[in-house]
Amino acid sequence: MNVLVVGATGTLGRQVARRALDEGHHVRCLVRSARKASFLKEWGAELVGGDICVPESLPPALDGIDAIIDAATARATDSTGAKEVDWQGQVNLIQAAKEAGIQRFVFFSILDAEKYRNVPLMDAKYCVERYLEEADMDFTVLRLAGFMQGLIAQYAIPILENQAVWITGKNSAIAYMNTQDIARFAVQALNIPATQKGSFPVVGTRAWKGEEIINICERYSGQTASIARLSLGFLRLMRRITRFFQWSQNASDRLAFAEVMASGNSLDAPMEEVYKTFELDPAETTTLESYLQEYFSRIMQKLKEIDYEKNKNKKKTGKKKPNIRTPF
Repeated sequence: MNVLVVGATGTLGRQVARRALDEGHHVRCLVRSARKASFLKEWGAELVGGDICVPESLPPALDGIDAIIDAATARATDSTGAKEVDWQGQVNLIQAAKEAGIQRFVFFSILDAEKYRNVPLMDAKYCVERYLEEADMDFTVLRLAGFMQGLIAQYAIPILENQAVWITGKNSAIAYMNTQDIARFAVQALNIPATQKGSFPVVGTRAWKGEEIINICERYSGQTASIARLSLGFLRLMRRITRFFQWSQNASDRLAFAEVMASGNSLDAPMEEVYKTFELDPAETTTLESYLQEYFSRIMQKLKEIDYEKNKNKKKTGKKKPNIRTPF
């Protein structure tokens, strides 16, 4: 199948592209920068320049495509925000797909998006879900909770570097999932007719609170975390401040999402029926403990190797005392 992956340079998108290639699909990636996407070409993907925020750039990328897997989303560092990318950009892509006669469309949304319409990113995701339904396409919506990959920067690295780990006073339990496992669901959806015109939660094996994740990191790193707590009131204040400046509005949108994580409401859903529908084995899904254990195992081994090399170089460069023999 000829598959267009949108957002293929992102944390999730690259795993989708990798999985689709591994399963024998011809993969084309819509990219804004061929240089930043060179690794995708090395994997075997075809690169086509374009931007979902620029409608006229889309038709060439859609030529000959059978299905689209859409992982595009605004990043905190982008000049454009959720309204431009996660709403208008998605509308541009869906309209272009319909004009090109492409019916199969896999879209990544956020679990419980309809409950947080005040959060720009979640509101945009919810609106796209409704737009897909009205567009009369063979869509599949995968509703995610969080990526395990994000826990490395949030928890693991600060603990290893003896820096403070920031958590909210009333943090929510979130069912994080490995992006490689999410990619399995996305690519598998192309093979399962029962997933068409349906929305499915795709979340990890259980929901975890911040303190629980910190405990796991401490166990596998052998270090004690320094914890700093943020109040929900402080997050809201920072959000109001950052809304005043154009350059910080994306950060404001992200702070709004942080309020969801601080609400105390868990982001989790039952997955038994979802695995059956997608014909996937839940035993193959990465657990959060095993993910963090593998990460710390690799990091600790690397630190040992670096320390060994430093000590070896010290011995080589150290001055030797002259071996003077006395006649007595």
